Amino acid sequence: MADVRIITANEAAALAAKLCKVQVVAAYPITPQTPVTEDLAAMIESGELKSEYLTVESEHSAMASVVAASQVGARVFTATSANGLLYMHEMLHWAAGSRVPVVTACVNRGVGAPWTILNDQQDSIAQRDTGWIQLYCRNSQEVLDTIIQAYRIAEQVLIPVMVCYDGFILSHTSYPVEVPPQDDVDRYLPPLDGNLGIIGGGYMNVNPLILSEPRLDPNSDLRPGYMDIRYRLHEDLRKALDAIGQADKEFEAIFGRGWGGLIWEYGMVDAEHVLVSMGSLASECTLAADELRSQGLRAGVIAVRAYRPFPDAALSRALRKAKTVTVFEKDVSYGYLGALATDLRSALFDAGLTPKVCSFVAGLGGRDVRPEQLTRTAADAILKQPALGWIDLKGIA
Repeated sequence: MADVRIITANEAAALAAKLCKVQVVAAYPITPQTPVTEDLAAMIESGELKSEYLTVESEHSAMASVVAASQVGARVFTATSANGLLYMHEMLHWAAGSRVPVVTACVNRGVGAPWTILNDQQDSIAQRDTGWIQLYCRNSQEVLDTIIQAYRIAEQVLIPVMVCYDGFILSHTSYPVEVPPQDDVDRYLPPLDGNLGIIGGGYMNVNPLILSEPRLDPNSDLRPGYMDIRYRLHEDLRKALDAIGQADKEFEAIFGRGWGGLIWEYGMVDAEHVLVSMGSLASECTLAADELRSQGLRAGVIAVRAYRPFPDAALSRALRKAKTVTVFEKDVSYGYLGALATDLRSALFDAGLTPKVCSFVAGLGGRDVRPEQLTRTAADAILKQPALGWIDLKGIA
């Protein structure tokens, strides 16, 4: 019988880390992430999870600790939010550059100043160019499943993975979540390869000073320069698109559910007008698409699950018949459009596709986004001419 529990996404994230048998946890508390590592600390204290919990003085130290533990071959986990993630920024680059398979839960929250504890995705979007894989979840079940998949992906491609989900909307709201049997998780995610890490000599870079040009090492083997290492990371990120998709397929084969791999589609068989989003907002978009169809507009939804590496080919295939594309996102690339819309426009241009693409920023700092707002805005984008905008400004901005 399935083990279905009514739990929050934070509880689901902690359970996923436990099921993955993480060996080192390091974290610093910050709302709305704190319950994740509180749950893990309780599991470790009770002996339910055999792991080391490192109490550190900051988020920077938390990431530094799991990077170091990963470099010696441990399976590691941490979690953070908002300004805590920003405080990790330097170490995010170290993690990606060191090619360590760290998995981090980012409980999305708006960043200061001014302060807010409520949700948007500006924190993780601001880290999109650190070299991490970024996966976005629509619900608590996807959070649990995606963290399990994240270890499979990270340990295969040796690139850290950030699993992102919306603060409070998911982190503190209880939903039914099916917790898989430990035996099935063990079958999907075997123990960490003992050849990884410094001891096994598995990493191409363990943070020595790198010169600009390739040079011979003491064994007379030619070693890459700094730019060559950056190129390898970029190329391996692009190749990780296949690993992400395959990890989801293999997960579905064992557990009976999948999440679309790179993108998730709803009503796309005959869709001419497509709403594109990430995270829980994509679920809201399905209600808007249903209402648009009742008005005679063939609407569908695409949820971008893998934002980095960017799934340009998958999105171009899915949108090849679209007449309009309306992007709703909880972030802004200041001075231009939303970050997702910017990347999507580029992908469609490269593919020779020319639908009308409209960009809308919504829900910053926890402002409510209702399906009727999405319906009205998408209908205006389809039938009228607005190409960009901010939803639900109060007239005092």
